[in-house]
Amino acid sequence: MTSYVSLGYGDLALASVFVLLNGVLSIWLGLGLERRLAVAAVRMFVQLTLVGLVLKTLFGMGSPWMTALWVLVMLLFAGREVWARQDSRILGWWGYGIGAGAMALSAGVVAVMALGVLVRPDPWWAPQYALPLLGMILGNAMNGVSLALDSLHRAVRREARAIEAQLMLGATRWQAARPFLRAALRTGLMPIVNAMAATGIVSLPGMMSGQILAGIDPGEAVKYQILVMLLIAGSTGMGVLLAAFGSLYRLTDSRHRLRPDRLGSSRDRR
Repeated sequence: MTSYVSLGYGDLALASVFVLLNGVLSIWLGLGLERRLAVAAVRMFVQLTLVGLVLKTLFGMGSPWMTALWVLVMLLFAGREVWARQDSRILGWWGYGIGAGAMALSAGVVAVMALGVLVRPDPWWAPQYALPLLGMILGNAMNGVSLALDSLHRAVRREARAIEAQLMLGATRWQAARPFLRAALRTGLMPIVNAMAATGIVSLPGMMSGQILAGIDPGEAVKYQILVMLLIAGSTGMGVLLAAFGSLYRLTDSRHRLRPDRLGSSRDRR
């Protein structure tokens, strides 16, 4: 029989002492992070509380349309986060669309396969399964895509002359940018590679820990965690690949010329 220990808001308030301690250390050492730390903690509390209420409502409604609407909201916010995390970004809607489109396609394909073929809930779009699963897949894909695009855009801005020299010598845009494209792909994939290597020995992931705390048999929790890690790895790899190649396609033209004029900086909006 499964059971779990219920937490009260007093328990959460007591746990916040550790965050307050970090703020005190920031003030004492002059790090200047105390305000950002406080804002981040408040945002986390408010966002998770609201999401908990929304998910409770969605689970009770069991509507495929409302579930799809919340998935769309998740994708839109993830796309915005990818765009905001880039110091050098593609101008216009392309800058937002490349990251969001890559994540939507990669996370969508992986999530649909997981729900329809592997987990097989009834119905397959059941929000109790679809939303948490997509959230884990999308969150990790978001980190990989943002790192890959930021790395690629920095390299294009920094090495524009070297790329243009290769293009003038007859190289295609893919050949001229290959070293920087490879570096961007490695940067985007490194977090999930490290996570898979450390999972189980160094860290117990949140999903597995949550299931164990809820009373699920550890063996079953391990199988679900392995499944989730494999799905995350597949989605992240696909998303990073699509985003990096899509971005390089936008930063060049059909005549294989570099187009640095399509690349802006986050400072341009300040």
